[in-house]
Amino acid sequence: MRTTLTATALILGLSTTVMAQGNLMDMGKNLLRDQVESRTQAGGGGAGSSLGSSLSSGEIGSGLKEALRVATDKVTGQLGRTDGFNADPAVHIPLPERLETVRKGLALVGKSAMVDDLELKLNRAAEAATPAAKQIFFDAVQKMSLDDARGILNGPQDAATQYFKRAMTPDLKTAMRPLVDKTVAQSGAVQSYQGMTGAAKGLPMVGDALQSGPSMLTDHVLERALSGIFDYLGKEEAGIRANPAQRSTDLLKKVFGG
Repeated sequence: MRTTLTATALILGLSTTVMAQGNLMDMGKNLLRDQVESRTQAGGGGAGSSLGSSLSSGEIGSGLKEALRVATDKVTGQLGRTDGFNADPAVHIPLPERLETVRKGLALVGKSAMVDDLELKLNRAAEAATPAAKQIFFDAVQKMSLDDARGILNGPQDAATQYFKRAMTPDLKTAMRPLVDKTVAQSGAVQSYQGMTGAAKGLPMVGDALQSGPSMLTDHVLERALSGIFDYLGKEEAGIRANPAQRSTDLLKKVFGG
């Protein structure tokens, strides 16, 4: 009975705390901060101590930004070359879903090559935009908040990437849209789209698919290119955390060990 009463009191106490602080997330952040600070004051000893317990928030924040910078440099180099997107099944950009009816219709009349040409040029547009987008990513990394630095450091293997993705995707889309719009046009994708839609106009059941116009291509490439970049950034971050050989700078070694 005593144990039941104690548990009930604890639950009621936690509920009151949650209501006072606003939400459970705030409570979790405060508990994490308190635990990290207590470990730091105690010298961070023991196998259970968290990463970075002896470092300042500034050092941890700088280390996380460095990890994202190094990862971004590698990923943009990998994807921003010929067939970086096109030949990689993990990030290959398919035709927009709404154009699948057009693909099927043109295939029936022996013109599927027109659709294949458009899909190739969408991937070429993403490949052309990626190297130029590197500086946009670097600038966005520098804007990361350090408030949750320790929580990110001790979070999942891709915690910094996911935080970056949540916080910066709207700004990245705004900054990258003119760039992607330019590469879509330069790749010849717009001309391919216009030729494809001209050939498909007489086909049944494809009219609705052709109403979006070529601006749909920019939206599609931008969305898929960012998704591919973030997927590989997460993998690179996990590699830096897990593999000492990938900690290529002194700051990364200091923050992640090695």
